[in-house]
Amino acid sequence: MLGMAVIAISSCGSNKKKEMVTTQEFGLSGGKEVFLYSLTNKAGNEIKLINYGAAIVQIDVPDRNGVKENVTFGYDSFGGYEKGDLYFGKVVGQYANRIAKGKLTIDSVEYSLSLNNGPNTLHGGNTGWHSRVWDAQVLKNTDFPAVRFTYNKPDMEEGYPGNVVAEVVYTWTDDNEIIMDYKVTTDRKTVLNITNHAYFNLHGAGNGDILDHEMMIKASAFTPVDSTLIPTGELRPVEGTPFDFRTPHTIGERIGEEYDQLILGLGYDHNFVLDNAEEVDAVVYDPLTGRVLEVITDQPGVQLYTGNFLDGSQTGIGGKVYNYRSGFCLETQHFPDSPNKPVFPSVILTPEEPFLSSTIYRFSVK
Repeated sequence: MLGMAVIAISSCGSNKKKEMVTTQEFGLSGGKEVFLYSLTNKAGNEIKLINYGAAIVQIDVPDRNGVKENVTFGYDSFGGYEKGDLYFGKVVGQYANRIAKGKLTIDSVEYSLSLNNGPNTLHGGNTGWHSRVWDAQVLKNTDFPAVRFTYNKPDMEEGYPGNVVAEVVYTWTDDNEIIMDYKVTTDRKTVLNITNHAYFNLHGAGNGDILDHEMMIKASAFTPVDSTLIPTGELRPVEGTPFDFRTPHTIGERIGEEYDQLILGLGYDHNFVLDNAEEVDAVVYDPLTGRVLEVITDQPGVQLYTGNFLDGSQTGIGGKVYNYRSGFCLETQHFPDSPNKPVFPSVILTPEEPFLSSTIYRFSVK
């Protein structure tokens, strides 16, 4: 069972509404309390969050027969988060994805970041936002259950300039949408790339692999990488490549092809340049259960990762083992290594202009 005794119950909106947020003690990290938040919508479907890394822990949604199953990776206890995978469901920053050689320059000043991914910096460094206890507030008088998480990042933590305040509000709607509204401010010019690193398996987390999932990504180009998974700077058209998901293909259909980028990534581990022409940017369908995940974002890119480094060493909720390619990620984002690629969209954050962004994970069946 997740968590411990319920210590608080908060109703969102009218008392006539069924949607609720309950709060439970979950653990301690560095002397700070970690809590588990359970959000239930009108249909009785539930998601669970924790303020450690502002993480999504569990998403219980029905299949076409009404059978509910958790479809994301998480742990039953805080001990799992302390000892297990660093990123399951977490909000990652200050710079999600990779920065080459841990170096970036702002106004002719070079900053050095910690190296935690071979020669590069990944997901903000060793003690990025994924490893922090965020402040949390259950929001009241809202249409749907919602929780705000806030992290105050001190100047030069992990080498990034600026006292930065990061907020993410999770809202769980009656349409089975997880809405993630981000707001980030700084008192000094800096760089920012923020995303959620949830893994999904629409069969149910830990129930086989995801190679039969049908995926569509509305992207006409992607950013090829070098041997350390740093973008080369090219925007390569997907036309005629295994990266063309503009029409649905199963994840496994072309993943084993002898294509340079699949070989370098050991599968898909690449940023797609979104067309941003329609509301929905990506759709994943599981023919077995009928579950559908739609991803909607205002960000210019999304990282598709197909669990190429999962090895069965992680045991998650309900004792489920997370094996090779048993989960996929669709991380909405700016492009990797943008601080060192002037042709990529800017990731500069200034005191004058807060970063505001929204991403939605919408679940349904067909």
